[in-house]
Amino acid sequence: MRRRHAMPFGAELRGDGATRFRLWAPNAGQVELALGDPAAPVLHPMTAGGGGWFEAVVAGAGAGTRYRFRIDAGMHVPDPASRANPDDVHGPSMVVDPLAFEWTDGAWRGRPWEEAVIYELHVGTFTPEGTFAGAMGKLDYLAELGVTAIELMPVADFPGRRNWGYDGVLPYAPDAAYGTPADLKRLVQAAHARGLMVLLDVVYNHFGPEGNYLHVYAERFFNPRHQTPWGAAINFDAEGSRTVRDFFVHNALYWIEEYGFDGLRLDAVHAIADDSAPDIVEELTATVRARIAHDRHVHLVLENDRNQSRYLGRDARLAPTHATAQWNDDVHHAIHVLVTGERDGYYADYAGRPLRYLGRCLAEGFAYQGEPSPYRDGAPRGEPSAALPPAAFVAFDQTHDQVGNRAFGERIGHIADRRRLRAALACLLLAPAPPMLFMGEEFAAGAPFLFFCDFGPELAAAVTRGRREEFGRFERFRDPAAQAAIPDPNDPATFARSKLDWTELDRAPHREWLALYRELLALRHRHVVPRLAGMRSGGTFEVREDGVLRVAWTLGDGAKLHLVANLADRSCGAVGLPPGEAIYAAELPAEGDLAAGILPAYAAAVTLERAA
Repeated sequence: MRRRHAMPFGAELRGDGATRFRLWAPNAGQVELALGDPAAPVLHPMTAGGGGWFEAVVAGAGAGTRYRFRIDAGMHVPDPASRANPDDVHGPSMVVDPLAFEWTDGAWRGRPWEEAVIYELHVGTFTPEGTFAGAMGKLDYLAELGVTAIELMPVADFPGRRNWGYDGVLPYAPDAAYGTPADLKRLVQAAHARGLMVLLDVVYNHFGPEGNYLHVYAERFFNPRHQTPWGAAINFDAEGSRTVRDFFVHNALYWIEEYGFDGLRLDAVHAIADDSAPDIVEELTATVRARIAHDRHVHLVLENDRNQSRYLGRDARLAPTHATAQWNDDVHHAIHVLVTGERDGYYADYAGRPLRYLGRCLAEGFAYQGEPSPYRDGAPRGEPSAALPPAAFVAFDQTHDQVGNRAFGERIGHIADRRRLRAALACLLLAPAPPMLFMGEEFAAGAPFLFFCDFGPELAAAVTRGRREEFGRFERFRDPAAQAAIPDPNDPATFARSKLDWTELDRAPHREWLALYRELLALRHRHVVPRLAGMRSGGTFEVREDGVLRVAWTLGDGAKLHLVANLADRSCGAVGLPPGEAIYAAELPAEGDLAAGILPAYAAAVTLERAA
């Protein structure tokens, strides 16, 4: 079986052995195709078509051919739709034949979203090798852990050898530091062979600060009327936006059709500026849903700080109308306040009633559903979400953002009260919403996850200085010496420190944490997952004055799931075990203090009332 996504731009091999090259360059008067050795390329004129397009068809420029475009007899630039850029973002692109890879997973149709247990990982720091091939070696471990989907942080070609991935500038080219396009396809195929879905994080809100040449020949790719933290916004709603929208819609289809990805996570859609209707999120999700075969499970997940439930609607069959789900930062923030006590920055929104916010997230989706946000100077945040099923909200207590955006990259296990964290994990992993783990959290990895990059000298110095100045707004970093202690993002040692140490699995306390995660995920798959399909809405919750949290859900098969938890450091009285079969009870004695109506500190219990 072979797969190929046909694109109206870039380098496309034809059946007659020739390759068609196309570039949208509305600011260029002349474009030439430069083939072969970058030091002495062979130049081919490209024919100017309508609307700013240039095209050339060249015989013999087969797979492996290096090429660039020369703009107005001056600058040589890579292909913005390059399928591979082996010599990094400033080097020539390479022609790739997608039909050269033979797939053996033709029977794979994906998995229903209700079965999702997601594992977010960064390819470069997940294994010692830091490659697609290295990640393949951990797939059996992930399947045994209870994971059903891996989510790769962005792999689009970024400058240098080290990056989180959000500074990518060639959205179609897997970064060569991780391997070849064929290596990535092997990883996807190997995951499918183990029953694992593979999701890819994609960035459609900006390009990175180094290696983006679009301003040279396609200024209409950006709309200066909208300003973002990265400068002029990507143009989704002004003159020329049809081509720009096509570029990103095709990118989504490319990863799903040509690489067999089971879904995408769209980074920070709140940072996309688009006044058109339908907006790019609506158009992209609708196009993907219309294009993909109905018997294939493909999932689209958003990151959206605005908590806009409008993107998460369901039709009469409970199928998503646009996005499948959204990362629910509210869950993380409430848990973080509860288990660490930290209350600065955006945690201030959750500091007053963190347990209530957690309960509302577990039962209704968002904690903020239109209420004023103190952190945002009282501006309302969010839209009503209680009518949506829990499957619309991805729940977690760690992500790359929440760990890596700390000055020293501390994981929650490094700073939390571990007894509270254990109870919170039961609330998270046994609730109906699909949970997500951040790589290494399941064994309380000792390695931090730091911010790292590999920019050119001038930009590198600015990034290092800017990061330290950013943290200088916090009291603990006011002193210049404290700022200087913040790891330099461009230092290779910062990247090396962020790699997981897999030898920890056999040592305390890591093996005990791993055992806990395995137990909770096994219980989830045994008791909860089989009953999730058909859930139409969330549940109900109650927070008592003494700090006892109760949540109840009616599952898709009519069964009722109950949670009772005490994350405080004292026992609570007059508490009864919820009805049904106890499927998990943490910190409860064998006979159970609950028989006497006492819920011990840091206790959590989950029960299941089966449908009649």
